[in-house]
Amino acid sequence: MHLDLNGPAGRLEALLDENTDGRNAIRAAVVFGHPHPMHGGTMHTKAVYQGTKGLGRIGCAILRFNFRGVGGSAGEFDHGAGEVEDFKAALDFMAARYPGAPLWAAGFSFGSWIALETGSQDPRVSALIGIAPPVRREGYTWTHIFESTKPKFFVQGDMDELCSIKDMWAFYARLKEPKELVVIEGASHLFEGKTKEVGEALEDLLGDFE
Repeated sequence: MHLDLNGPAGRLEALLDENTDGRNAIRAAVVFGHPHPMHGGTMHTKAVYQGTKGLGRIGCAILRFNFRGVGGSAGEFDHGAGEVEDFKAALDFMAARYPGAPLWAAGFSFGSWIALETGSQDPRVSALIGIAPPVRREGYTWTHIFESTKPKFFVQGDMDELCSIKDMWAFYARLKEPKELVVIEGASHLFEGKTKEVGEALEDLLGDFE
């Protein structure tokens, strides 16, 4: 379902996938952030699409949207500060649409930085999901995630050329429990040829999570 959200910089172009998986209620309401706007990231990025499908298979409703300045979304790139506000607006939308459902924050690469840091601070968010987070890249400051005791779930490629698996394990070691990490063998940062495995990993990680 195509939607237009009221974002802080104007229209936010969005897609809502709803799947109750045969249930009467939504398993969780998820906001999914996309990779870096200046490097071609959009809500249609393959790993975001496949991650959405994986979460849909376990009965989630997933909102993916274009950050400001991407696609049909108003505004222009704001180096993270404005994108955090965009993500908050998306969380507000999903919390209002599914008031009885758990609220999860998810993202891929740049979007995972936004999701994890924003979701760590939002008391409504009960689970944090990061795919290939830029844990040692210049320009990314990680603070709130290290204090969070919320369940944290990660998917990482062992051949990631931008965010090495070594750096990911060091980052992961600093995080408080509970936490889980799935490593996809042979996967690069964009998971070329392995994006379906991203969806499968999220399905496995969160399939039994309550």
